[in-house]
Amino acid sequence: MNTPASPPAAEGTDGSSVRIGALVPLTRPGWVEAGRHLLAGLEWGVREVNDSGGIGGRPLELVVRDTAADPQRAAAAVDELARMGVAALAGEYHSVVARAAAARADALGLPFLCSSAVLDALTDQPTEWVARLAPAQSHGWQIYADFLLGAGHSRIAVAAQPSVYWASGTRILRDCLAARGGTVVELDMGELDPAAVCDQLVESRASALLLLAGHPEPAVSIVKSVRHDQRLAKILIGAPAGQPEFTEWAKSLGGDGTAIPFLRYLPERLSPLGARVGTALRERLGEAPSFVAFEGYDTVAVLADVLRSHGVDRARVAGSWPRIAVEGTRGRIRFSRTPGISVWQWAWTPVQVVDRDPAEPGRFRVLHTG
Repeated sequence: MNTPASPPAAEGTDGSSVRIGALVPLTRPGWVEAGRHLLAGLEWGVREVNDSGGIGGRPLELVVRDTAADPQRAAAAVDELARMGVAALAGEYHSVVARAAAARADALGLPFLCSSAVLDALTDQPTEWVARLAPAQSHGWQIYADFLLGAGHSRIAVAAQPSVYWASGTRILRDCLAARGGTVVELDMGELDPAAVCDQLVESRASALLLLAGHPEPAVSIVKSVRHDQRLAKILIGAPAGQPEFTEWAKSLGGDGTAIPFLRYLPERLSPLGARVGTALRERLGEAPSFVAFEGYDTVAVLADVLRSHGVDRARVAGSWPRIAVEGTRGRIRFSRTPGISVWQWAWTPVQVVDRDPAEPGRFRVLHTG
């Protein structure tokens, strides 16, 4: 592997900490609740590592930087963390931000284990420096398309904002549906307000509307408009990107936010490790942990295993991706090269399509697994 010139992580044995840089959206316009869950998982993982002796007797330290959903801010944070001598990078939720961070990490020769971002093209060219826990968008969204078709929805409207991520999702859905006689109708949220979306839905004759739009706005306003339009009483609203996963969604929408299927990266039943970690995260967060919190914990579990086995040299850390076999909260984690994916990929974490139960909005119903 060609190693770009960059300061290596310190190899000292003087008891100084081993540092991991963490990229997390903690302020708006970032999805703050997702960032809070991701950070809780990362921090709990670090606590458990240190309670069990750290990394060769040295404490593991998380150096957190808020990306605020800003790609330029994330790239600058990668530069800063590299200069600080972190052994690796972890985290990030927003795909477009993770893409900027991955490109910079690749250029600097800094290992990056991406926790939550799903965009297939996380880097323009294949890289040895970046690995990912979350399933690629093409994998998860194809499962979502299978769910839609299985439920009888073949004419789908998407309310999409301009974004590489949303454009990629639209393309995946269109390809999956077209192969089986389905159709995708695009509603441009750069031009339409929620009331106009309702009018366009009536004209399109779509049986489902997918929210490819930011949370809370305009997604919340779109849901309210559609739910209260009698012409659209039978339409299914879906959110493959996972907006209804978090409690903020339920607080904003109440009953209007139920029965909206979304993608969730959890098994139907957690392992004993997953159950134990889930209990700890629930206490830490004061609410049920999302799948994003488990992604954070699993990220630290993988990096701690690598650092214990291979040391803190960056090239050795990155070179270990194909040899990893770590028990995570949602299954055994191994990385491989997957066609069409430019980074080392866990193929695959469990994928579910779930929704909030109208009879009990705090409970999730599993509708489909893939």
